[in-house]
Amino acid sequence: MSKQAIWSIIMIMTLSLIGVGVIQYFWIKRAVDLDEKNFDDKVTIALNNVKKRLITDAEEAADKKYYEQKSILEPKNMLASIIKDDLSSKSEQLSKRIKELEFRSSFLDPNQLLENINIAILDKYLRMELESKDIDLDYEYGIYSNKDKAYIIENGNYAAIIGDTTKSSNVAAMNPLYKAEYKISLFADDMLDPGHLNLYFPGKKRFLWSNVIGILLSSVVFTGLILFCFSYTVYVIFHQKKVSEMKTDFINNMTHEFKTPIATISLASDSILSPTIIENKDKVIRFINIIKQENKRMLSQVEKVLQMAQIEKENVELKFNPINLHDLIVDAVVNAELKVLTKGGTIVTNLNAQKPVIEGDVTHISSIINNLLDNAEKYTPEKPEIVISTKDVKGGVEFSVTDNGIGISKDALKNIFEKFYRVHTGNLHDVKGFGLGLSYVKAMVDAHHGKIQVKSEPGKGSTFTILLPEKQKTK
Repeated sequence: MSKQAIWSIIMIMTLSLIGVGVIQYFWIKRAVDLDEKNFDDKVTIALNNVKKRLITDAEEAADKKYYEQKSILEPKNMLASIIKDDLSSKSEQLSKRIKELEFRSSFLDPNQLLENINIAILDKYLRMELESKDIDLDYEYGIYSNKDKAYIIENGNYAAIIGDTTKSSNVAAMNPLYKAEYKISLFADDMLDPGHLNLYFPGKKRFLWSNVIGILLSSVVFTGLILFCFSYTVYVIFHQKKVSEMKTDFINNMTHEFKTPIATISLASDSILSPTIIENKDKVIRFINIIKQENKRMLSQVEKVLQMAQIEKENVELKFNPINLHDLIVDAVVNAELKVLTKGGTIVTNLNAQKPVIEGDVTHISSIINNLLDNAEKYTPEKPEIVISTKDVKGGVEFSVTDNGIGISKDALKNIFEKFYRVHTGNLHDVKGFGLGLSYVKAMVDAHHGKIQVKSEPGKGSTFTILLPEKQKTK
């Protein structure tokens, strides 16, 4: 699959996830809006019921006062009774009507009714009506007087009136009742609106969203799982694509590595069969040695591949014995020195460890050192300056191989221990190998319970540092 196709799939999937998220948010928001409308309707009904109760109470109180006043004004003696009987029926009815009107103006004055509201009764009515509508939320309420332009009752207490609060933005900002969503006029008539009852729910938004929090969290979790699976799938695709490319490079490198010795062996074999050569014993021996060397080279390459296959299957059996790390380093330097000297370079050893004896597999530890020296030489085009050092550390010995080669970029450093991976060398095409050396080194260091670190900078060389424990952990 091409990169363009992969990125197209990623874009389509990303847009799909965004679309699903937007739709989910839309439906959840719609559910919240419907709940809010239902909540508003319930509160409005509750406030209307409170209003009716207050009006009914006011009318009953007014009637009670009226009849009390009426009983006081009733005649108490015979003279008064005689005088009353003499009054015409029309005069009596007119007098009664006038008294009623005077009573209404005295005891049903809207402003007076607003100021005379019983706070205990008001609090009781509010609580009863809200509970009957299944509204169990903390609330704040207040009675606002249009005449005083201030709240005269707040949350069950009479409020002190300090001037015109509507002219003070600070007072309005501090009092949440000024931003109350619910308002209903009290004791208003055609001529006068004395004030209104305001109701405010501080936790309304939290309450409304709490009804859908389960759906919201489920949506987030499932969307997150889909996103995780999608991200992991994309990662696997890119990883497999990279592995496929590395395996292709490996096959190409292996073909090239085997092609050269096979061609050399074929040429040497043909030469031996030549009548002019077969009778010359020295030349025959020379060509046989060439065939032997090239055969040994091919066997070595095949052994590397088989060795990595065993490591991957964890079938490698290590033979731990006491070994002197300095002796192995000296032997490896002797083997690598010829190639380095041919390029006009040097190998310097700083063997500073006082306790170089560790437990390890001599074959694989030697291979680790040889691989690192071989890489240091291969990736230094001209005059390699290689330094191999050792020092004592807590619990073991640390050795490092430093070169002045082409170095490794930060991006490449993340992948150098992967199988078949080879650092790109720019215009330098004569660096041979399968990309198995460093993956083998990392695998063997791990098998010895050690640690490996790399520091490198393009154009300034690299330093590989390996720590090997003095004693191996027993199973």
